[in-house]
Amino acid sequence: MIDKVKYFLESHIFGVCDWWGRRLGIKASRVRLAFIYVSFIALGSPLLVYLIMAFILENKEYFKHAHRRTTVWEIED
Repeated sequence: MIDKVKYFLESHIFGVCDWWGRRLGIKASRVRLAFIYVSFIALGSPLLVYLIMAFILENKEYFKHAHRRTTVWEIED
């Protein structure tokens, strides 16, 4: 039961920290720790930024451009 809860939290709640960790090339646990420290210092205001980033990452297919550029190889006669 605890493993299921842990897996759910790590895959859904910490998805933003994991994404930032991959983008920056550092461990996700370090990003989580930094986020916790910043949240205490800034009195919880980074929580709003985190929720916005989580929303964007969850719905990123809606934020991508609908029109994809064609390459030279895809142009039809």
